[in-house]
Amino acid sequence: MLALYDAGGDQQTTPFSFKLNIMRKLIAEEWISLDGFAVDKQGSLDFFPTTEENRYADERQLKFLDTVDMILLGRKTYELFVDYWPTVSTEKELIADKLNEIPKVVISNSLERAPWGSWAPATIMSGDAVSAIRRLKQLPGKNIILWGSISLLQSLVKADLIDQYRMQICPSIVGGGRALFDAAEQYKSLTVVEQGVTPSGVVYVHYERGR
Repeated sequence: MLALYDAGGDQQTTPFSFKLNIMRKLIAEEWISLDGFAVDKQGSLDFFPTTEENRYADERQLKFLDTVDMILLGRKTYELFVDYWPTVSTEKELIADKLNEIPKVVISNSLERAPWGSWAPATIMSGDAVSAIRRLKQLPGKNIILWGSISLLQSLVKADLIDQYRMQICPSIVGGGRALFDAAEQYKSLTVVEQGVTPSGVVYVHYERGR
């Protein structure tokens, strides 16, 4: 209850309650090779474990998706995802229906629309991505997840907008490709909040940004 006082100093109570406005977190979840590449020299993701190998991780991922209510994608990652996820079944991909039903935002200055199969289309945001995502973080809701989208990720890292890094380190050395992180201007202090190894050999380490 919220306590108020009238002009005479007597306490009054109101039926109103309140809670602190806690900003939602922006979480970057990325799969990388042991030598730190997000894609290999051919631009492929062939070093990722197969669905069957990664079934345990999918069960964990399904629980994690209950904590988010927005998926954030760059244009290239959107085009990669939309060719696969809207039509895949939960028999093949355990998280399919959950992923497909979560609202999506695509950061793009070239797309005019972003359909998602028979599911609700994604919203397009253009212009200054950093400013747009800073505004999204201030809206009420659950957390926001960013997948892939290397260029977008790198700009958000520089702007210090990533609150948590969920790193999935695949048991592969690819010898080159595109690195997930580019050169940083300064150190960023991170704290490990969860870690483990899946049966497929993927090491997952989740870090939170020190504030």
